[in-house]
Amino acid sequence: MFESQVNSWNNLSDNALVQEIGKKLKQIRLNKNITQDELAKISGLDRTTISQLENGRPATLLTLVQVLRALDKLELLNIFSAEPEISPLEVAKLKRQTRKRASKKKANDNNEKESEW
Repeated sequence: MFESQVNSWNNLSDNALVQEIGKKLKQIRLNKNITQDELAKISGLDRTTISQLENGRPATLLTLVQVLRALDKLELLNIFSAEPEISPLEVAKLKRQTRKRASKKKANDNNEKESEW
């Protein structure tokens, strides 16, 4: 399901993406039974800014963050902090490189003298 969402996002123009994000934000607000006026007060934004955002008008990242915070939806930003995944081949290479045992020190290392035995 996530794969189809990603593909549908990829097929949208930038303006269409902004409009879809606005629609999603509006739906989140309505699901929480919050008016635009209430959201504006909670977020510290003007009601017209909320309206413009929900209607697909371009907004700043700061505005988006303020609205997400007011809607208690900052977890939607977690995607930006995702750690890169390591491929199975890289894992195998790393395992091969790990030491499995200690090696003997050479007699000439660290200015040690050889034993006269």
